[in-house]
Amino acid sequence: MGLLINIDNGGTLTDFCVVDGERVYRTKTVTTPYDLSKCFFEGLAKTSRVLYGEEDLLRLMLATDHIRYSTTQGTNALVERKGPRIGLVLVNLERQALSAEPRAASVFEGLIGERVVTLDGDVEEAALESAATRAVNALAAAGANRVVVGGGGADHANHERRVQRILLRRFPPHLLGALPILYSHQLVEDGVDVRRIWTAIFNAFLHPPMERFLYGAEQRLREYKTQAPLLIFRNDGGASRIARTSAVKTYSSGPRGGAEGSRALALHYGFERLVGLDIGGTTTDLSRIEKGAVRSETRGRIDGVTTSLALAAVESVGVGGSSIIRVVDGKIQVGPESVGGAPGPACFGLGGTEATITDALLAAGLLDPASYFGGELRIDTARATAAIETHIGKPLGLPLERAIAAMEDAWTGKVATALKAFAPISADTTLAAFGGAGPLVVCRIAAAAGIRRVLIPGLAAVFSAFGVGFSDIAHEYEAPLETVDEAGLARTRALLTEQVRRAMFGEGFVLEDCRIDERLRVGDDSYALADGRLPASVRGRAPDARVTLALRATKALPRAALTGRFGGERPAARPHGTRRTLADGSWQELPLFRLEDQGGGASGQGPAVLEEAFYTCRIAPGWSFECEPSGDILLTD
Repeated sequence: MGLLINIDNGGTLTDFCVVDGERVYRTKTVTTPYDLSKCFFEGLAKTSRVLYGEEDLLRLMLATDHIRYSTTQGTNALVERKGPRIGLVLVNLERQALSAEPRAASVFEGLIGERVVTLDGDVEEAALESAATRAVNALAAAGANRVVVGGGGADHANHERRVQRILLRRFPPHLLGALPILYSHQLVEDGVDVRRIWTAIFNAFLHPPMERFLYGAEQRLREYKTQAPLLIFRNDGGASRIARTSAVKTYSSGPRGGAEGSRALALHYGFERLVGLDIGGTTTDLSRIEKGAVRSETRGRIDGVTTSLALAAVESVGVGGSSIIRVVDGKIQVGPESVGGAPGPACFGLGGTEATITDALLAAGLLDPASYFGGELRIDTARATAAIETHIGKPLGLPLERAIAAMEDAWTGKVATALKAFAPISADTTLAAFGGAGPLVVCRIAAAAGIRRVLIPGLAAVFSAFGVGFSDIAHEYEAPLETVDEAGLARTRALLTEQVRRAMFGEGFVLEDCRIDERLRVGDDSYALADGRLPASVRGRAPDARVTLALRATKALPRAALTGRFGGERPAARPHGTRRTLADGSWQELPLFRLEDQGGGASGQGPAVLEEAFYTCRIAPGWSFECEPSGDILLTD
């Protein structure tokens, strides 16, 4: 088996995790949002140095079987409203229908605004042609550079097809300046017009920036003779080639990678209820694993708006290691603005002057300038201290130590509050803390949320990238049953089987080598078809009842093997000296344990500091820790 390279592109850092048989390598690079290909190839070059001791990208690419990539850039683009100007043509549907949900009106204003035209799809052909032509001309004049066409009612697909035939004649796509036009029925099968059209709007908004970067990256990979196509990890947990991936399915794919990794660990260690706490530089992403499955929503939300897509129930909160901490009206405010990786926290010395939790924990002595980021990024305590005094200490009239404590209280409080609101906490809840900032002060966060058991994965700092490695190549299609009986099911199954056959052939696999899963959907309810027949509760539904069949084909890919168990006797952890750290209002000399020194497993008690190349964790008094030989750590209160 060749190398498996898994990449998670975050807003602040981009993580690389490489599986080579039983060995796993990892590294990081600073994200370059102005040119994502820069951090992509810098990270691959850095990965080759980790594996071979010297930079040899050609050797790395020739040894690689699969490259899987996830990104939060779609999430960031929507948050910042950085994307194309979308024009909307509605057929037999009024614009007010798209603003019914609480968040929908503001999202509509941000993405569409006044660039919307409504057509009557029941008029004669000549009248529709004239109206459709005027509509596109008006949208182009209003500044639209992409157009979405969405039909309403049971005959929505035919309405959209009529408009499509007209616009292909009047605006041939081969002409310079022709507007790209997306028809909602081509993207997703959903009888609820508003959901389907919103899904198409989001896809149109995300498509251009993702297309430019991903195709450019794949083309550069070919220059290194790579035989492996770039696979895009999607928000439904599957992966596929760029040419077979809708842009909207890249939304929130990074957090889904963390959720997949959490699911794998929950199954391995037997945790029934696990909550994922993924704290990166910009956001905290929360996920839930229950009975070995990622908790998902049949009709997931994007930016608070319901879509046609099944999405993991991931909650993103604007607090991370690079979130700006400032004083507003006499109170400390954390985020949601972030300084990202560039200019980054003040201590990075890259031009940033705002105070962050990274600056606070550096000034508190928890972070070591010599070992931070594997020793590759020298952080400056003096810059951190200056930022804290300027933005927190002076406005609140606090000395440095109390300002640091106030920043930590506000930061941990915001995370803990989000955690309690996200998931019910019970005695059997385990918190999985990962991301570069996840383990930092996780004992305080867990205690505030009422959780007494915390799992820190051995690959916590690159855990979302590691989780991407548990994905398989998969494609899913959905279509309605013309008749709700066995004959209707058979016809729809044959149609979908041919669609997934072509999709998997495009990935390089025959359908006979894939696993097939079927689910029947009645409204928002879903039923597994274990024996391939209609469930009794569905059979005989009225002819107008909307029943759809979803068929998913999956080709399993190799993945990392999980080993080890917690429990049993462990030798006492071997200290690596002490670290003078501000904790609980006073400076203390805490024992320092380097995880690299605990190779055969170890155990110990807090207060203490645990550290490895890419993350640091302060163990609170009363908490114990157990290091498993694979590198996973279990903290218990």
